[in-house]
Amino acid sequence: METEQLSARELRALEIAAKSKLVRANDGRWFVPSQSGKSGMSQGGSYYVVKPDPARPHCTCPDFESRQMRCKHIFAVEYTIQREETADGETVVTETLKVSRKTYSQDWPAYNKAQTDEKALFQRLLHQLCLGIDQPSQAMGRPRVPLQDMIFSSAFKVYSTVSARRFMTDLREAFAKGYISKLPCYNTIFNYFESEILTPHLGLLIQESSLPLRALESSFAVDSSGFSTSKFVQWVQAKHYNPKLMEKREWLKVHLMCGVKTNVVTAIRITDRYGADSPQFKPLVDETGENFTMAAVSADKAYLSSANLQTVLDHNAMPFIPFKANSSAKWTTNPVWQRMYHYFSYNQRYFLQRYHERSNVESTFSMIKRKFGDSLRSKTKTAQVNEALCKILCHNLCCLIQSMFEFQVQPDFWQEEELTPTQGLERL
Repeated sequence: METEQLSARELRALEIAAKSKLVRANDGRWFVPSQSGKSGMSQGGSYYVVKPDPARPHCTCPDFESRQMRCKHIFAVEYTIQREETADGETVVTETLKVSRKTYSQDWPAYNKAQTDEKALFQRLLHQLCLGIDQPSQAMGRPRVPLQDMIFSSAFKVYSTVSARRFMTDLREAFAKGYISKLPCYNTIFNYFESEILTPHLGLLIQESSLPLRALESSFAVDSSGFSTSKFVQWVQAKHYNPKLMEKREWLKVHLMCGVKTNVVTAIRITDRYGADSPQFKPLVDETGENFTMAAVSADKAYLSSANLQTVLDHNAMPFIPFKANSSAKWTTNPVWQRMYHYFSYNQRYFLQRYHERSNVESTFSMIKRKFGDSLRSKTKTAQVNEALCKILCHNLCCLIQSMFEFQVQPDFWQEEELTPTQGLERL
């Protein structure tokens, strides 16, 4: 075997090949025992049938049926075929099974240029975005810090991923370049995140930052993920009601819709840890439909409902939401449910290929968390929401910078009025 970084499925396949007995039938099929429950055909356990066709391998497990890509059982058969144990314990290669792996091309010159110039371009684009924010009127009291400076400093601080004190060096350089009119203290930046005024404006900037890419995006994906906080569940709740909560952190749940080509976020909702996924589907689709021409929307089974299917169809787009194993056309007389169920049943291969686009929203969350962190440093709920919105805004600007080099996109913000701050607050 070549030395390379193995995926999680390949690692589990190695474990199956090492600990389980794989049985090969005379017709070339392999019987691979399941890792759940009893293992081994002799013990009456469950198993999956693998056909290791070099051109089109097949497995009967749910993972392969949903992804139409190599699963851990196919990998295990491949490793077993590649190696055979001799009587004296030596390992010899007896057969090589070559199965094609889907790869994605990367424009490395454009990627390298975008990465090396990202920080300078990020500040410039963020400054241009902030220019579209009007300063709220003030009749009395101490003069406030300009709202544009508040948003720029907060978002740039999240982009830096360092503490507010160490961030002051970057902020002084931004002040010298004219991106902010006043240089705030690091404690003032903490106060920025506590301000509810920032919330609707950050939502508006996220939407505006996605608009330069609407010519590239027609397929979208929806999902949610959690961002942990520094706050734990109250000790009194854990002591008197549920001791298992003693070590549980509080976290916010971010629901978003993104384009599957550039991973730009087009709509976002933030709820607490108990926020359900399905109710957030319609507002995400409706908000994206106001600015993008949608052709397809993919989501997992948590979003399956007649209302959500109808929401996508109302925007002249195709919903790729797979039905559950126990779903039936007889569940309801709703014609949308019945038509989509029959379409899913009779076009399952094409349906699942398009549904695979949903994996891009997982990539989006991975990009955000790996680059800007998977936790929130702020203490209060308002500050945590603003910090999460800043992470999404920073991600959108990074996607926009990459598209500038890869697709020659020329961002031009605030061409027309899309939302008022009040509307942005209602949507959050």
